[in-house]
Amino acid sequence: MNLAVYDAAGKQVGTYEIDPAELAPRINKQLLHDAVVMYQANRRQGTLRTKSRAEVAGTTKKMYRQKGTGNARAGSKRSGVRRGGGHIFAKRPRDFGWRMPRKALQSATRMALASRLADEEVVLVDGFSFEAPKTSAMAKALQSLGVAGKTVLVSAEKHDGNLWKSARNIAGVSVSPVAELNALSILQPRAIVMTTAAIDAFREEVKRRQTEGRTGSARKQGGRATTRGRSASKTAPSAGEA
Repeated sequence: MNLAVYDAAGKQVGTYEIDPAELAPRINKQLLHDAVVMYQANRRQGTLRTKSRAEVAGTTKKMYRQKGTGNARAGSKRSGVRRGGGHIFAKRPRDFGWRMPRKALQSATRMALASRLADEEVVLVDGFSFEAPKTSAMAKALQSLGVAGKTVLVSAEKHDGNLWKSARNIAGVSVSPVAELNALSILQPRAIVMTTAAIDAFREEVKRRQTEGRTGSARKQGGRATTRGRSASKTAPSAGEA
């Protein structure tokens, strides 16, 4: 597929050819869901706390005698079934975080960007050049690119302080270098603005990992073959035994 490349003024200056299958041959929705849930769970502070019946204020005296009143048996006013009482299963601070395998998260990141590319939800620009932080210039660029008023992820090849400072005061706009992208940051915004250098860096990283994966697989296969050969030579009968 060919994507249009724009400049900061919103004028098309070229095209960019990319196949989403190059990043991810297939999209695993369950993997994407698991990755997003993991990132959201890790954001939770886990500082919530409520009081049990042992911690709320109030007397522990029996409310009324056991028999003869016609009411049900009752003990302390701090019981969880009464107004002002403690929580029966009081909440305590806890860590909600959990982790997925590293390769699964890397695969989810590739699938997320491939799905956004396939849906034509990525806007490519030839680059942003800010000599100094300028929020109005960044807002004008987003307006020219047709993504103003949306939640937007702006991704550059490397961290650019002027770019980040120019966008940090615009509501709904986040800036992230391509090395820090993950499935949640890619899927969450309504639009994605990437520089051509950023998507080139992403593709190069994908190719590097694929090459390393093939090399590692070949090494494992070679090691297994060598092991099998050694075991076969040990069990094979010698000339005298045969």
